[in-house]
Amino acid sequence: MVIILGFEKISSIVIDDDVDTVSVFADYLKLKQINVLGCGYNGKEAVQLFQKHKPDVVFLDHRMPEYDGLYALYNIRQIDPDAKIIMITADNTVDLNPKILELKPSAIIHKPFNIDKILQTVERVLDEKIIKKENGK
Repeated sequence: MVIILGFEKISSIVIDDDVDTVSVFADYLKLKQINVLGCGYNGKEAVQLFQKHKPDVVFLDHRMPEYDGLYALYNIRQIDPDAKIIMITADNTVDLNPKILELKPSAIIHKPFNIDKILQTVERVLDEKIIKKENGK
């Protein structure tokens, strides 16, 4: 499966406090033709990478030490309210967290994740972006 946005490859950043998870996740995305522009290990790095690269999609872990996914989600939304942010979490209650609902991630995927589900989610999230562009919004 090759995912293409317009004529360009999809760009992404991957953020998780687990180094091995980031490495495996990024490698798999690259195999699926998603360009990984950067990897980070906390919410502060997520914001910095987003500002630097302005990727099409952000893969963001929810729970991380120091600066967590909520910090990143909030600050990325301040930079770009329409940013496509897919939260990845092991927390089954995250869908009910009022703070997360208020910040409106583009999607939430629960660990352990299925990479095919992630690719389907990316397509759905970016289809919404393409539809909005076509409608001039």
